[in-house]
Amino acid sequence: MIANLGDRSWWPLAKTAGELSKQSQIAMGSAKSWRIRIGMIEYQDVTEAAKRIGDVIVRTPTIYSDAISRRVGADVWLKLDTLQATGAFKERGAANRLATLTLAERAQGAVAMSAGNHAQAVARHASLLGIRAVIVMPAFTPATKVTRTARWGAEVVLHGESLTEAAAHARELAERDKLIFVHPYDDDAVIAGQGTAALELIDDAPELDTLIVPVGGGGLAAGCAIAASGAERPIATFGVEVESYAAMAQELEGAPVQVGGATIAEGIAVREVGRKPLEILRRHGCPVLTVSERAIEDAVALLAEEAKIVAEGAGAAGIAALLEHPTQFRGRRIGVPICGANIDNRALANILQRVMLRDGRMMRLVFDIPDRPGILGEISSRIGAAGANIIEVAHHRLFTSPSVQAARLEVMFEARDAAHSESVVVALQQHYAVSRL
Repeated sequence: MIANLGDRSWWPLAKTAGELSKQSQIAMGSAKSWRIRIGMIEYQDVTEAAKRIGDVIVRTPTIYSDAISRRVGADVWLKLDTLQATGAFKERGAANRLATLTLAERAQGAVAMSAGNHAQAVARHASLLGIRAVIVMPAFTPATKVTRTARWGAEVVLHGESLTEAAAHARELAERDKLIFVHPYDDDAVIAGQGTAALELIDDAPELDTLIVPVGGGGLAAGCAIAASGAERPIATFGVEVESYAAMAQELEGAPVQVGGATIAEGIAVREVGRKPLEILRRHGCPVLTVSERAIEDAVALLAEEAKIVAEGAGAAGIAALLEHPTQFRGRRIGVPICGANIDNRALANILQRVMLRDGRMMRLVFDIPDRPGILGEISSRIGAAGANIIEVAHHRLFTSPSVQAARLEVMFEARDAAHSESVVVALQQHYAVSRL
């Protein structure tokens, strides 16, 4: 980001300092100082970003989680960037990038590509600064995300069957309409803005010796690594990716990048990581761990049930790393950004049920029973007497029964824990032919 320092062509657009909003004055001064910097960003860039965006983002709380700490055998602090206005950390980078625009660049407008959190972040902060924002989203983007983005005043363009196609179209619009392209992660100002989350986390929890940060394109992890490098004590930074999209880990290892597949952590399902974040993580020696889809689901459930925090799959990746790599972090003092809460309600409900099934708190049984009056009520009564709660019942006579005088019954019930479920099954097996699905 190199600018012609002698160019003040934008200055006549301003009137007097008194006629500029406070935010405009800060942004104008920040834009000039930002453009003096060249090369890889440093700790000072993150601290300057914190001052620049302090009035327009939430200084989200950092809390100590006793439940998660006991579960993983470490001291764990959670940084709740789920409480940003758009529900995710992306506001930090978007706010900083837009604040560094000159008045001439603001007059041009901004364009961004995203299927979710970055879209809303750019839309919101462009609106706050009075900047035109065009957001290109893939055609498959859920209607709720399109609506939320448009609600901030952005012009939403649905284009392409993938993020790659949407990104290419956004670049075309930037070139055609002279819009400023706001990259979601491969941008110095965005990286510096994301790093402010770690500045706050380290300030609020001075005991920390470790950060565990989700990695998609790498902007958040890179910013956090830079913020940690300026702390008064050594703090190790680890990145986390879901196994099916481990592009950063593969890049750091010099291996061919092979990614793809369905994941609940769609916010970090990135095929091409940022070149700038990649170099920053290399420079700071930050390892990137991978976690399974199951670990992501377990982390979302743990946060919801034990910590009482709603997180999307990508936002819970740091907790997934603690669950999947416990020996690596046991005994450490760890800070984890919970960086997004924008999860679909049905997806959250499905995750909670899947985890309950795996934990044995929910069980599905199949009964082969005689087809006689009252037997369904009899079975229900026995399950209730055992202290379990019936969730679902399916009674089949025509298609799956071994005899016209028999029936097949499928019952799903909820128990206190796996041991309780087992005791219910044992009690039922004393009276019926029962198998588990």
